[in-house]
Amino acid sequence: MGLAYGYDIYLPPQNVARALANLAELAPPAEAALRPPLELTLPGGDRLILPFTSHFKSEPVDCSTSRTLDLDTSIMFGADDVLREYAEAYGPEIDGDGRIQIGYVYLTIRFESFLHPRYAAMEFWAATSGMSRLFARSVRVREVFISLAAASGGVCCLFDTGDGGPEQVCWLNGETTQEMVSGPRFPDSRALVATWPAPDQ
Repeated sequence: MGLAYGYDIYLPPQNVARALANLAELAPPAEAALRPPLELTLPGGDRLILPFTSHFKSEPVDCSTSRTLDLDTSIMFGADDVLREYAEAYGPEIDGDGRIQIGYVYLTIRFESFLHPRYAAMEFWAATSGMSRLFARSVRVREVFISLAAASGGVCCLFDTGDGGPEQVCWLNGETTQEMVSGPRFPDSRALVATWPAPDQ
C-alpha cells in the first residue's frame, strides 16, 4: 500500500461551482484539446464545462441528487526545487511560464462533509507515493491549494496523510497557519470545526 497524501478544502456548498471554475483555470491548456470537455450539473442546478474527466470518462455527469462527485484532474504548479526534482524523476516538463503539470490528482467532492454536514469538502489526493511526497514537501503545491481555498470562499484547508494520523491546518478563516489537529489549539477535529463561521441557512 503506497502513500496517499492530499489536501482537503472545506467550503459552503453554494461555493462549489466557483471552486471548480477556479480549479479549471489551473488545468493544463492542452487538456481541453486531448479529450471532450466534461459537462457537469451540480446540486442546486449549476452547470459547468470542465477540462477534466470523471472516472476517466467524459460523458455528462448529473450529480444534482448525489452526495459525492469524483473527478480526475491535472493541475499546473509553479516550479520550486521540489517540483523540479519531481520533474527530473518522473518526466513532466517545465513549460515556458515555469510551471509543471501534475496529474492525475484525484478529487472527491462531498456536498455534505464528514466534519460538518452543512459544509462541502473538496478532497484532493495524490495518485502515487512519489506525488504524495511531493505534496508533503513542495511549498508551491501547498500555496496552490491554499490559494484555491481562499479564492473559493473556503473556511479551512488541511494537509491530510490519509492514514488516520494528525492533519495539519494550512488555512483557517482567512489566514494561513501551521497547526496540527490533535495539537494544543485543536485537540480534535470538533475543536477545529468550532472555529468555522456558522454556515448560511
